[in-house]
Amino acid sequence: MAKTRAVKHTLAASCLLGASMLAQAQSNVAPFVVEDIQVNGLQRVTLGAALLSLPVRVGEEVDQGRLAEAIRSLYASGNFEQVQLLRDGDTLVVQVTERPTIAGISFSGNKEIKEEQLRESLESAGVRVGEPLDRTTLSELEKGLEDFYYGVGKYSADVKAVLTPLPRNRVELKFEFIEGNAAEIKQINIVGNRAFTEEQLLAQLELSDSVPWWNILGDKRYQKQKLAGDIETLRSFYRDRGYLKAEITSTQVSMSPDKEGVYITLNVTEGEQYTVSGVSLRGNLIDREREMNELIPIENGDLYSAGDVAHMEELLSRFLGRFGYAYPRINTFPQIDEATNKVELIVNIEPGNRVYVRRINFSGNEITKDEVLRREMRQMEGTWLSSENVEQSRTRLNRLGYFEQVEVETQRIPGQDDLVDLGVKVKEQPAGSINFGVGFGTDSGFSIQAGLQQDNFLGTGNRVGINSQMNDYSKNVSLDYTDPYFTVDGVSLGGRIYYRSFEPDDDLGSIDYESTTYGVRGLTGFPVNENNSVNFSAGYEHNTLSQPEEPSIQLEQFWADNGALDSEKISFDDFDITAGWTRNTLNRGIFPTAGSRQSASIKVTVPGSDLQYYKLSFDDGHYFPLDRKHNWVLHGKFRAAFADGYGDTARLPFFENYYAGGFSTLRGFKSNSVGPRAVFEDANGKQTTDGSAIGGNALLAASLELIVPTPFAGEDLQRSLRTSLFMDVGTVWDTNYDASDFTNCDQGCYDFGDPGEYRAAAGVSMQWLSPLGPLVFSLATPVTEVEGDRTEVFNFNIGRTF
Repeated sequence: MAKTRAVKHTLAASCLLGASMLAQAQSNVAPFVVEDIQVNGLQRVTLGAALLSLPVRVGEEVDQGRLAEAIRSLYASGNFEQVQLLRDGDTLVVQVTERPTIAGISFSGNKEIKEEQLRESLESAGVRVGEPLDRTTLSELEKGLEDFYYGVGKYSADVKAVLTPLPRNRVELKFEFIEGNAAEIKQINIVGNRAFTEEQLLAQLELSDSVPWWNILGDKRYQKQKLAGDIETLRSFYRDRGYLKAEITSTQVSMSPDKEGVYITLNVTEGEQYTVSGVSLRGNLIDREREMNELIPIENGDLYSAGDVAHMEELLSRFLGRFGYAYPRINTFPQIDEATNKVELIVNIEPGNRVYVRRINFSGNEITKDEVLRREMRQMEGTWLSSENVEQSRTRLNRLGYFEQVEVETQRIPGQDDLVDLGVKVKEQPAGSINFGVGFGTDSGFSIQAGLQQDNFLGTGNRVGINSQMNDYSKNVSLDYTDPYFTVDGVSLGGRIYYRSFEPDDDLGSIDYESTTYGVRGLTGFPVNENNSVNFSAGYEHNTLSQPEEPSIQLEQFWADNGALDSEKISFDDFDITAGWTRNTLNRGIFPTAGSRQSASIKVTVPGSDLQYYKLSFDDGHYFPLDRKHNWVLHGKFRAAFADGYGDTARLPFFENYYAGGFSTLRGFKSNSVGPRAVFEDANGKQTTDGSAIGGNALLAASLELIVPTPFAGEDLQRSLRTSLFMDVGTVWDTNYDASDFTNCDQGCYDFGDPGEYRAAAGVSMQWLSPLGPLVFSLATPVTEVEGDRTEVFNFNIGRTF
């Protein structure tokens, strides 16, 4: 009988204290002192962990409120699915059912969402293998996933989380997806428009109820996010055309019964069209009102444009940023005259405090030393924060070519309104390579190469090159070194030692002769300002030429001019000086998208050299971005060069001639194959040419490229891949050409002195900044050619050609 009463007492306490989440009792429970605590139902959770989650200790008096608090605490630990508190005499019995442990997670039926994305979402929600399962979290995940599908127009989508019990209180979790079909837009209606036709307005929307047959990438799928963006686009369209009060007053989206068709109606209230009657600046103008007024792009009588207003505010903000006012508040208040439909723009300017830079912090430069970055900075520590100097610093860092990405951000210092730190974060990219291997190029044939080429040697910013290369027609060995900051003022100093031998083959396209050359050169450069620099160099070169067994008329003339017609070999020792100028406003050193670069140079062998000649050249390249993200860019480049002999040298030595063809000047034609040709004369005086080029002393070349996003390449690859459509045009001629010397040439000859004998080609090119170095591929077809030209459809090259 006593045992029966004890069980009833326990059951009564159970009813009073615990089956619900909070185990709220329906009647009062008499307080009692806990003499002992007993925990039942533990499997994975240790007794110690359970007692730590229980805010009741032996010897404490508990009542209904303390017991409810204890249950809440046990649930909050995340370990238990059910909790009951029972009383057996003065013993508190804790009866728990642990949450099952997730033994595995799988997915089925998901095509719209990748499994990696799903696992990331589950991880962020705390759902992972080995963790206890919270069933309430599953419901939220199911709803969240379904909401995602609704957002992309799949309203019949269904997501279910299926649990399969396993031994030892474990479960297998599987998400089953039924994605269904995306709802298509059946019709979009715009109501209330008077100023613009429905066709004009629909053309502004990203969503569409009709797609032309040729638009293979278009679709009519409804997406809630796109609709929100289209509503804002319509509002901006009106407000940029004078309709200051235009609004999209309501939007109705109705769905067909099968949830696969959507009908959209947008109600527009246009209002009146307003023109600007004037712009007035108010507030603290930091004594620069005249300069600020000159920046305003809006004139009296212009249609009101919200875009122009935003642009004006941005211009004024950037202007103030030049003088250290980094966080100005610029607000434009339109004063509307309803009677005349005019609006006066009142621009209130509050520049705030002038902000100074406390410290500049660099990150991401694992190889490049801080000092290399710091010397390119035009924003200095301890001076006011200048947006112009910050932008110039970013541009100079990008121009180095060491970094794939450069980000500069200001970091406000808590409690200091006038101090910031500048964070410069870079992402390094290969600035050179250590190489040894065998390769093949369409210009060079098979090649063996070995060496070190580093534009950022050991992170110092110095350029070092130790290279040797052997291919089908040449052998080269060179050692280069340049310190771009030999002085703190940016004066550079460097030098070069080189050796090369040349023995062309039939595929090269140039004339047949052999040469051996070695030389040394010293160089220095001086910055003039941020974008301009001048450079000077002096060199010595020894050249030995071997006359071929069957020389062309031009080579015979060269040997005769130098009094060595009967000699098999002839040597020259020449000393030269070179002066150059460079202007560079490109936004990046590799794969630029904006700015330009011009360079000019003159090289003259000094009197007393065996050969006396000079060479002039000018190069110009421009990049014009066609969109804000610089995904579409128009690139144009031009090159002009002229050279000739002087003094005792009647004409330019043939081995200094200019050539065209190949990737550097004229794609679609074999390397060095475009230009005046070698002409041979037989014993009977008949003249012919085998098509091999001898080059000329004058060159003009131009190229126009449309740089486009690389198809099927993700955003992370766009910075290391570049695709373009191009048109190349070029011509090489000889200003000393004497037609009377070639009167009997009737095969493969043309007027070698005519600059109008130009060639042109069009095609597509891809450049890849690979771990092995820059790789360049092109497919081209000639548009204009001369009979006998050596054309080439495919071309690839290794090296910097940007």
